[in-house]
Amino acid sequence: MKLSPTEEELMNHLWSLKKAFMKDLLDAYPEPKPASTTISTLLKRMQEKEFVAYKAFGNSREYYPLVTKENYFSKHINALIKNFFNDSPAQFASFFTKKTQLSDEELIEIKADIDNLLNKK
Repeated sequence: MKLSPTEEELMNHLWSLKKAFMKDLLDAYPEPKPASTTISTLLKRMQEKEFVAYKAFGNSREYYPLVTKENYFSKHINALIKNFFNDSPAQFASFFTKKTQLSDEELIEIKADIDNLLNKK
């Protein structure tokens, strides 16, 4: 299941904070801040999608993510590779390195990561 862009933005705040009350989440947004009812609605939808849960403290709820950022984006990148790159990670990597404006330092870092993975196999 996928999050909407507004849910992803909220989820990013929650991933950064690790756990948060409504006030903490509102404080994480820049001005103009969304209404607390908007955040509450998003959190409810995200609970239904099983991305977020909460622990009750009296009338307050402390929210926390049920899915890691890495796992969430990994699934979506794999779906992207499957749907747009003929299920070929090599095609995706080729496209990514040619069509994004990576600096020499970034390319060297990616190459080092690949070399490290190959050396571990």
